[in-house]
Amino acid sequence: MSVKAKKHLGQHFLTDKNICKKIAQQYGKHQGCNRVLEIGPGMGAITSYLLDAELDLTVMEIDTESIFFLGANYPALKGKIHNADFLRADLKKYMGDEPFGVVGNFPYNISSQILFKCLEYRNQIPEIMGMFQKEVALRIAEKPGTKQYGIISVILQAFYDIEYCFTVDEHVFNPPPKVKSGVIRLTRNERESLPCDESLFIQVVKMAFNQRRKTIRNSIKQLIKDKNIEHEFLALRPEVLSVEQFIELTLLVAG
Repeated sequence: MSVKAKKHLGQHFLTDKNICKKIAQQYGKHQGCNRVLEIGPGMGAITSYLLDAELDLTVMEIDTESIFFLGANYPALKGKIHNADFLRADLKKYMGDEPFGVVGNFPYNISSQILFKCLEYRNQIPEIMGMFQKEVALRIAEKPGTKQYGIISVILQAFYDIEYCFTVDEHVFNPPPKVKSGVIRLTRNERESLPCDESLFIQVVKMAFNQRRKTIRNSIKQLIKDKNIEHEFLALRPEVLSVEQFIELTLLVAG
C-alpha cells in the first residue's frame, strides 16, 4: 500500500532515504529538547529516521489516507498521530506547555505560513528543521545587503538564528516539483521579546520592504509623526538594515 500524492495539498513525497536520514540527523535536539512535532509526514519517509533517533515524536497530518498509512506502518506512533490542520490547530492541545521542536518536508504553498504559526509559539519551539522551495529557504536565511533579504528574513531572524543546511534536487521527490528545494534550521535566539512594540515593528518592516526601491523615510512616511525628524536610517533602503536597526527604527517611529 502507498499514498497517492495530492496536488491540492502540495504533496511531494521524499524518496531519497539518505536525504531523509540527513534531515533527521541534523535536527539538533536544541537545548536538550527531545520532543518533536513532524508536520505533514505523508508516508513517513523522515518519520522513520526521527523514530530511529529515539525522539519523542508526534505527527500532524491533514491527509486521511496518509493518516491510515502511518497508523498501519508505524506502531510506535500509536496515540501520537493527529489528523489536524497545523495552521488552524491549537498546538497546546496536542503538545501541552512543554518545549518541542518542529520538523517537516513542508508543503511549499504554505511553508511561510507554517513558520509564522511557529513564531506565535516561539517561546515553546526552540528549533525548526524544514524543507522549503530553495528560493524561499535562501530568502529566510539571507543576511542584510542583498535583494533576497526581505520581510520574512527580518521578522524570523528577530527571534531565530537561521542556517541554510543543504540543497535538494527535484528528482528525489514523487512527484518531482518544478523547483529545487532547500533545507534550513532555525534555532531560537536569546531575545525573549522585542524592546519595542511588536505589531509596530512588523508594520515598519512590511511598509519598508513593500516599497523597497524607496528610501525608508518615503516608504514609512505615514508612520512618522514628526516630519522634521532626522536619522541616518531614514535615508537608506530597507535591505541594508539589520534586525537590530529595524528595532531602533521602530523605537524612533514610536517616539
